Amino acid sequence: MTDLVVWFDGGCPVCRREIAAMKRLDRAGRITFLDLASAETDCPIDRGALLARFHAQENGVLLSGSAAFAAMWRAIPLLRPLGLAARNRHVGSVLEWLYVRFLRHRPALQRWATARDARP
Repeated sequence: MTDLVVWFDGGCPVCRREIAAMKRLDRAGRITFLDLASAETDCPIDRGALLARFHAQENGVLLSGSAAFAAMWRAIPLLRPLGLAARNRHVGSVLEWLYVRFLRHRPALQRWATARDARP
């Protein structure tokens, strides 16, 4: 049984790269990764809301944004210190501020990653 469920946008090249890296780091298999691009993926909330922001469920609690990333980091031994630091409200606030800025640039990053993947 896994300790954490993570929903991700499998249609997003940036998301696919990041999740591939997290899967490699999750050697203990503590995280269940659910691809929202898959029709059979169950969603605890509206699929559009899950696609708009990163979501994870830790100990039955649904988290989004930087809090979801922090939960994922806590499940991976190498990244656990960063995930634990994110529990500090000041660190968490900075991470959320950075995440919201990332979301503004996500469409451009997706276009860049798609173009990069299309190169021979």
